[in-house]
Amino acid sequence: MRGPDGTDLADDERSAGPQHAGSGASDREPARPADTLGLRPDQMRELGYWVVDRVVEHFEAVADGAPIATGTPADLRSVLGGSPPRSGGDPLEALQTAADVALSHMQHGDHPRNFARVPGPSSFAGVLGDWLATGCNAMAASWTGGSGPATLELVALDWLRSLLGLPEGTEGVMASGGSMANVTALAAARASLGPGVCYLSDETHASIVRGLVALGFAPDHIRILPSDDGQRLPLPALAAAIADDRGAGRYPGIVVANAGTTNTGAVDPLPQIAELCRREGLWFHIDGAYGAPAALCEAGRRALRGIELADSLVLDPHKWLFQPYDLGCLLVRRRGALEQAFRMTPDYLADVTGTGEEIDLRDRSLELTRRARGLKLWLTFRIHGVERISEAIAHGIHLAEHAELLVAQDDRWHVVTRAQLGIVTFALRSADHEEHKRRADALAHEGYGHLTTTWVRDQPVLRLCTINPRTTEDDIAETLRRLGVRAAGALCP
Repeated sequence: MRGPDGTDLADDERSAGPQHAGSGASDREPARPADTLGLRPDQMRELGYWVVDRVVEHFEAVADGAPIATGTPADLRSVLGGSPPRSGGDPLEALQTAADVALSHMQHGDHPRNFARVPGPSSFAGVLGDWLATGCNAMAASWTGGSGPATLELVALDWLRSLLGLPEGTEGVMASGGSMANVTALAAARASLGPGVCYLSDETHASIVRGLVALGFAPDHIRILPSDDGQRLPLPALAAAIADDRGAGRYPGIVVANAGTTNTGAVDPLPQIAELCRREGLWFHIDGAYGAPAALCEAGRRALRGIELADSLVLDPHKWLFQPYDLGCLLVRRRGALEQAFRMTPDYLADVTGTGEEIDLRDRSLELTRRARGLKLWLTFRIHGVERISEAIAHGIHLAEHAELLVAQDDRWHVVTRAQLGIVTFALRSADHEEHKRRADALAHEGYGHLTTTWVRDQPVLRLCTINPRTTEDDIAETLRRLGVRAAGALCP
């Protein structure tokens, strides 16, 4: 094995470690054999400090580079691929290759002018938490094997529960993201209620339909209803569908509502749907993977009124709570629903099973081996506090409203969906999808910004998602100017 300076490490150097003092050889512990995969402490520090420096440089300079770069499979494999290495190499050289080649060919969700889909503007506090948990090889599966990491996860989930207004006793679990958190919620709902029809709108995230199919929902038990002119689940159509299914002998089971759709940021009429579900005995699930964290600020709280009425609620801290990938959260009002769906007690886990108040998080989802995802969110709240996080969320809402104002100043363009929870869509009048895509691609090719095209009611549009707290009004104005919005340039300072 070679060290950071390229020199070979002898076996005795690899195995070097602290010596225990004693009066003689008989007092010493047996020598620990050399670690085949080990590095000396000074080398671990040198390499670790190199990684820290590169990450800090990324935070300092990410805005100076392009928000996205994509390589070809052949070019990337020519540098990163080849035959499996038969002998060890220079670890610093390997780190540099990974950073300079692999990590430079990707989208940077933390770039202040990355407005595509839903970016992930990670905070450094979250990075620190991920580093610490990974470096300590922390798991949060059983209470016996990870009571500390499990407590961090449970505390962070309870903070979210309190901030979002759900009642005490609400339980939760962390997952990789919204897709898995939503599937976990739907599985828990079906385990609690039995098989039944699930109702959702055509604006619901596609991963939820995929999840329902994977869970074994029959096609006639997945009712996708057309959304209204505001891209919301219409209450009259929902009530009618429930009545029709009851009349046909089917059992209505779950309603999936949106708290900030991915396409336009639309929020379904949550209080009214909650009342309908209560009256009809349905499970009320809210997909707030994107929008739910907005409830931490006043503007978002007004838009998300009724979110606290959910039977289950999903949100993704790796979106609007500024966490590195990956992290999704599920909160479930009904105590014991997760354990009812996922608890397992095989013989080989008998000695790592909690009792009483102890909680085995492996019994709250399909994951058995679970990384300690809660540390980074807990640390972010401890370092920054709710007030600063709320300010960062409010800033994102304001930026979309600012973009809407600039687009409205140019009569060649029109706002298609008004700013909602940090998302605004707009279009060049009489332009087709290809023209919008050409302008978006040109912006990315210049290396200045990145946004996506989409469709709203069969109309091609451009879309901005403005949730990065480092994005400025100038970033918005210059992005729009480069897209061809004249008023944006005129209103620039």
